[in-house]
Amino acid sequence: MLEKTFEPGPIEARWYAHWERTGAFRPERPDAPPFTIVLPPPNVTGTLHIGHALNQTLQDILIRWKRMQGFDARWVVGTDHAGIATQMVVERTIAGQGLTREAMGREAFVATVWDWKAQSGGAITRQMRRLGTSCDWANERFTMDEAFSKAVTEVFVRLHAEGLLYRDKRLVNWDPKFRSAISDLEVENREVQGHFWHLRYPLADGSGHLVVATTRPETMLGDTAVAVHPEDARYRHLVGRMVAHPLTGRQIPVIADSWADPELGTGVVKITPAHDFNDWAVYERHREIGWINILNPDASLNDEVPAPYRGLDRFEARARVVADLEALGLLERVEDKLIQVPHGDRSGTVIEPYLTDQWYVDAARLAVEARNAVADGRTRFVPASWEKTYFNWLDGIQPWCISRQLWWGHRIPAWHAPDGRCFVARSAAEAQAMAGPDVPLRQDEDVLDTWFSSALWPFVTLGWPERTPDLARHYPGDVLVTAFDIIFFWVARMMMQGLHFTGEVPFRTVYCHGLVRDASGAKMSKSKGNAIDPLVLVDRFGADAVRFTLAALESQGRDVKLDEKRVEGYRNFATKLWNAVRFAQSQGIGAGAGAPPSPAHPVNRWILGEAAAMVAAVSGHLAAFRFDQAADALYHFAWSRLCDWYLELSKPLLASEGAEADETRATAAFVLDATLKALHPFMPFLSEELWHAQGPRATDLILAPWPAFAAPPSDAADEIGWLIDLISAIRSARTELSVPPAARLPLHAPAALEARLLAHLPALERLARVSAVRTDPATGGIAQIVVAGETYALPMGDVIDLAAERQRLLKAAEAAEREAAGLAGRLANPGFLERAKPEAVEKARADHAARAAEAQRLRAALARLG
Repeated sequence: MLEKTFEPGPIEARWYAHWERTGAFRPERPDAPPFTIVLPPPNVTGTLHIGHALNQTLQDILIRWKRMQGFDARWVVGTDHAGIATQMVVERTIAGQGLTREAMGREAFVATVWDWKAQSGGAITRQMRRLGTSCDWANERFTMDEAFSKAVTEVFVRLHAEGLLYRDKRLVNWDPKFRSAISDLEVENREVQGHFWHLRYPLADGSGHLVVATTRPETMLGDTAVAVHPEDARYRHLVGRMVAHPLTGRQIPVIADSWADPELGTGVVKITPAHDFNDWAVYERHREIGWINILNPDASLNDEVPAPYRGLDRFEARARVVADLEALGLLERVEDKLIQVPHGDRSGTVIEPYLTDQWYVDAARLAVEARNAVADGRTRFVPASWEKTYFNWLDGIQPWCISRQLWWGHRIPAWHAPDGRCFVARSAAEAQAMAGPDVPLRQDEDVLDTWFSSALWPFVTLGWPERTPDLARHYPGDVLVTAFDIIFFWVARMMMQGLHFTGEVPFRTVYCHGLVRDASGAKMSKSKGNAIDPLVLVDRFGADAVRFTLAALESQGRDVKLDEKRVEGYRNFATKLWNAVRFAQSQGIGAGAGAPPSPAHPVNRWILGEAAAMVAAVSGHLAAFRFDQAADALYHFAWSRLCDWYLELSKPLLASEGAEADETRATAAFVLDATLKALHPFMPFLSEELWHAQGPRATDLILAPWPAFAAPPSDAADEIGWLIDLISAIRSARTELSVPPAARLPLHAPAALEARLLAHLPALERLARVSAVRTDPATGGIAQIVVAGETYALPMGDVIDLAAERQRLLKAAEAAEREAAGLAGRLANPGFLERAKPEAVEKARADHAARAAEAQRLRAALARLG
């Protein structure tokens, strides 16, 4: 017998260890059709956050469902080496020991990172297990393991040989703290209080000046031009003239370019190609203006600037530049302004556009086939609206900077000779053979962008570049489940690399889920104090409740608004199922026989039909990636149909003994089994525990076949539906009229319904507190109810004070009507609608609807009393 109280913690630990120990996550099914999902590899430094919990819950639902359907279901798992994140963690660790990576040297530092990874790098995978993820742990991968690193080198060498990978000098996002290029994904724009400095640039001939506004006055030391719009009549006569730079003494030209907006500010813009992405684009249209890099890697000013500014930090230089311009009478005004400033998401440092030599992939060429593959349907996005986002990014794609100035990561397989030649090779020996035995070579100091190796994840994890059986069987993958915000950085790049190196798309479907927000819809952050730790929820409510909540809230195209009350509610749902199986145990209901029974009683025929409809609905919704609707179908069936109605309606049948009781036990056992099977992908721990509690089993639930059965044709649905409606109506009338719970009332009904009602008298007695069925007219104070067009009466005179009850209902109805009228007046007032916040208007509408419905209910109750 199950314990009286459901305690998820011990159950979860026991079953997860059992599943992993017995190989249940990857059973041997060589003849089964494959189904493959690749897990977006979390950072090896990471801890499980609520976004991970949503993403992994959805994947686990799909993989458990397909495993039960008999597929060779493989969930490829592993972690990402996370270059910057990991290096930062380890540098912080050694700083506590008084060390720096520079002092240690590259080899010793990298060895220290590997030691850290061995000791501390598995935290997130342990946390994933607590959530119930049924990954293929036996084949766990790491993006810097030996085989993966070999594949990364192979990709680099091949792309270079094909002219798709090259070295170039371009602007990058530069993090001065890490002294490295970073990706767009690692840049976050923060709104800060800044300034627009309006500066005067004197014309070289002394005939006047131009006014330019900038938020970064220190960069003017790298100006090579000022620009005006070619159609701006105010300045057309100045195009080609020279400006005397007020601080450097250089003369720079006035050029015509469409980047200058006549409607913005003065219509004149300074052009600093080496320190602004838009200005670099202007330079590419006007190569004659050249560029000047004024920054060192740490964002201090270099020797390209006048002596007074050399060596200053960029912000110190900003203050010096402004002060010097003011002293020269060239600072026209300063305007306070909120501005967007890019920061490194990990360093917190202001990011600089920085001109440097980096390695690039010709993404535009690779993007052609990646775009075609979605356009022609080889890969589809769900929801389909994300295809537009994907196309827009590919259509405007820029060269992809893949080098990083770090020590932790895949070191770039390129060797440089003293004469400037570069040899890209699979090994140092191969590079030496290419250069000649007497040429000294130095390996490139940079490492590859983490996203470069992550883009290879779907096929390298399966053995590429070798033609392994795993690759042949499990590539392409079936589904990628991912947040929409990495469509650019990861999904598109996997498409490009997968198609280029295998000739096939990496996955057939991309399911994009939303972000997890707090209950009010606000983005979660530690600084706001609204971040939710999923493991805290698991500790409080159990993993199954957390998983079911996330699935129930995952509606296509919308973000998830997570409220702890929902998690608590689904913990109560788990408890209800626990108690249902305890009841079954007490009634001698054990494990199902396997094949569906053929019951005679309408209640049993009805629940079979309801269960078949539930299973079909869950299957259909999962096939369409409607996780919320699948969860809702399960919840509605299990809570309402199974627990609230069937188990209650079955109690008189179970008490009867004989054939009727036997068929009810068989039906209940089968339906409980089907329910636990359908529930398993969502609530794996609870369902497995209850599955075995029912009796001896041939297999664990995780490997049991997915239910698929059709209930025999029957009119039981109409019959039991009518009975449920009748009981519900009687209960509502009793509640509305404050009938004491223990009071039993006769039910007066048309004579034609007597036999039908008597057939269900045990259920009516038990669930509606009906004392008898009568066909004579009811007298005195009665409550009338109407079900399926037939009128029934409940005599009330002996159990309530009719006059007092009428007075109570009338008073309550009139109060509700007054409140509804007041709210309606407020909603009709234009002033309220204009001044009130949207949430206040929405609340007023909801309150009005609730009070109007309450008034209607109370009037109906009055009408019942006559």
